[in-house]
Amino acid sequence: MADYAIISVGGKQYRVSEGDRLLVDRLSTGEGKTFHPDVLFTGGNGKPNLSPRIQVTAKVVGSPLGPKIRIGKYKAKKGYRRHTGFRAKLSEIEIQSIGAARSSTAAAKKEEPKADAKPKPAAKPRAAAKKPATRKAPARKPATRSKTTEKK
Repeated sequence: MADYAIISVGGKQYRVSEGDRLLVDRLSTGEGKTFHPDVLFTGGNGKPNLSPRIQVTAKVVGSPLGPKIRIGKYKAKKGYRRHTGFRAKLSEIEIQSIGAARSSTAAAKKEEPKADAKPKPAAKPRAAAKKPATRKAPARKPATRSKTTEKK
């Protein structure tokens, strides 16, 4: 079992342990649902592990907003002042477990046969492709010259 893992969530990397809670950029996973972030590295007890078979399970706890950031623009002696603000949309996640083997769950999904699947019917041979009908080009009207007015 690994003591810690380095995971990638939303293009950023985090060092996590079991029970850790952290704020990350807003995730599409719903509140209360679990997901498996990408595992880059696991380690603990002086033994690093780069194997991608280790799986980390995380649960989305909440979806708070980040702190309010005030942005002001100002130009001296011009009377120019603009104020805007920003609050990041975040997701709070909790790391539930580190170290579950990923290969066992993937193998179980692959081995499960689909009993409901119907065999596909054989493809019917296509009839000889019809030659597209040729279209005549529309008759063009002769171009008329516009009369220009001459200056006197």
